[in-house]
Amino acid sequence: LRVLLLPAGALCRPAPGGSSARHPRPAPAAPRRLPGQSRIARTGPALQPPSTARLSSVVRPSGAPRIAVSEAMSEPLLQTSDLTCLRGGVPVLEHVTLQLRPGAALILRGPNGAGKTTLLRTLAGLQPPGAGRIDAAPDSLTYAAHADGLKPTLSAAENLTFWAQIHGQRDRTRAGIDAALAALDLTDLRDRLAGQMSAGQKRRLGLARLLVTGRPVWLLDEPTVSLDAASVALFAGVVQAHLATGGAALIATHVELGLEADTLDVSRFRAAPGRLADGFDEAFL
Repeated sequence: LRVLLLPAGALCRPAPGGSSARHPRPAPAAPRRLPGQSRIARTGPALQPPSTARLSSVVRPSGAPRIAVSEAMSEPLLQTSDLTCLRGGVPVLEHVTLQLRPGAALILRGPNGAGKTTLLRTLAGLQPPGAGRIDAAPDSLTYAAHADGLKPTLSAAENLTFWAQIHGQRDRTRAGIDAALAALDLTDLRDRLAGQMSAGQKRRLGLARLLVTGRPVWLLDEPTVSLDAASVALFAGVVQAHLATGGAALIATHVELGLEADTLDVSRFRAAPGRLADGFDEAFL
C-alpha cells in the first residue's frame, strides 16, 4: 500500500535515547528560531553548519552553489543548505540550497528524471539526505505525491477525517471537512465512496487532504495529474488561498498554475555521474 500524504518525517523518528538511527544530530550551531518555537534539522552524514552568508538569487563566487530564494520578509518556513539527494544510494542532486518563506511558492522545473521527486521525498523525510541540512519547524510539512492516497471503501468525508486524524487534527470539525470538500468542488460527493469516483474526482479529493492537515508547508509532486483545465484553475485558487494565510508551497509541475512564484530548475544542482554516497553499501543497488 503506497501512502503518499504523510506527516513529513514520519519515517525518520528519533530512536530511543534521543538520537536518530538514520539522521545524526545537527551540530550545536543551530539556525535562528521563531519566538517560542523549536525547530528540527535533518542532516546527512557529512554534516556542515549552515552558511552565515546572506542568501540571494545571484550566482555566488566560483565553486559555490547557486541559491534559490522565495522573496518574503519573514523567517523561512523551510530551508536547505548544501543538500545532497540520493536515488538508490547514488547522488542525484548536490549543493541544493533554497529558502521558502510564508506566503511564497517555489516551482520546481526540470526534465523527467532530473531529481524533482527525489528532492521532495528527501525534504518530506521519506529518505535520508546524503549530506547537507534541512531546517523546518516540527510538524510543519506535508507531502502529496502522484497517487491519491485514498481508501476506496471510505466516503469522501470519511477519507478526509482519516487524514485529519493521521496529521493530529483530531478536533477537526464537520465544518472543516465540509470546507475542504467545497474548496475542491466535492460537496455533492461528500458521502460517495472514493472507489466509485472518477480519476479526476479522486485527484481532487486527494488534494483536499492538504486542507485538513494543519501543516503550513505543502510539498506537491505533479499535483494536477488527471485534472481538467477547470479543476487545475480550482486547485490553483486553493494554493493561492493557502499562501494568503501565511502558508508556503514547493511544487514540482510542468503545468502553468498562474501563481506568483519563483521557479527553480533542479538541473543546475545535478550531481556528477557515477559516484556513490559515502558509506553506501553497493549490495543495495
